[in-house]
Amino acid sequence: MYGKLYVVATPIGNLADFSFRALEVLKQVDLIAAEDTRHVKMLLSHYGVNKPLTSLHQHNEDKASLGLVERIQQGQSVALVSDAGTPIISDPGLPLVRLARQHGIDVTPIPGACALIAALSVAGLPTSRFSFEGFLPRTASARREFFRDKLSDESTWAFYESSHRIQAALEDMAAVFPAEHRIVVAREITKLHETIADGSLAEVLARVQADENMRKGEFVVIAAGSPPAEKSDQISDAERRILALLLQECSIKTAVALAVEITGQRKKTLYQAALAMQGESGNR
Repeated sequence: MYGKLYVVATPIGNLADFSFRALEVLKQVDLIAAEDTRHVKMLLSHYGVNKPLTSLHQHNEDKASLGLVERIQQGQSVALVSDAGTPIISDPGLPLVRLARQHGIDVTPIPGACALIAALSVAGLPTSRFSFEGFLPRTASARREFFRDKLSDESTWAFYESSHRIQAALEDMAAVFPAEHRIVVAREITKLHETIADGSLAEVLARVQADENMRKGEFVVIAAGSPPAEKSDQISDAERRILALLLQECSIKTAVALAVEITGQRKKTLYQAALAMQGESGNR
């Protein structure tokens, strides 16, 4: 019988944020695959766990995954961990999980800390629908293009950023978004210097620029969704063409109702346009 692959979340700062179940799994598996074995050794030492370790990081994970799947097929159980938090969330491990599932191996999640979810829980922004964008591009031009794409996003969205680029990322965001747009910057979550800064983009950026400590550590940046775009009192050329075609086949009432469903434009605006179009037609 095959062994199992366990995907085990580890603390993101505070070592007490480690579940009893996660600890028991690490004690029982045959091998622990870690992003950085030196980092994980400190966690294992703290809890008195002595298990073989193997490296699985972004530069070797394709090749290493093959060997790990072979060991699981031989009956061994493996735990996948990252340096901090939940594996695969902007961390290595995806090729291993995919390969294991392709070979019919049981993959079991052992949930725990995740910087993204922890930050969202205290941000005070809507979370019924949100998107996670991982780490942003490294260049200013690519970041600004990304932010322009997010201007119309009406739901909450978040990204990770490093100490080396947090100020530049917020400055690029400020070049695209309104100064009053609300954001939350969560720094060093669960660690000694945990800081949650929220306010307008201009306010939070000024704080990061003024305080050197606000440029140290690991960051989750969460942005409020943009307000829904107001519908114009004028219809577009495409909406006009749709309405004209419908008026050829339907009454005004039916044509307007169908046009609302198709375009999302306001009923009142389409109705007024339909009356004007029929008036133009009658004057010919």
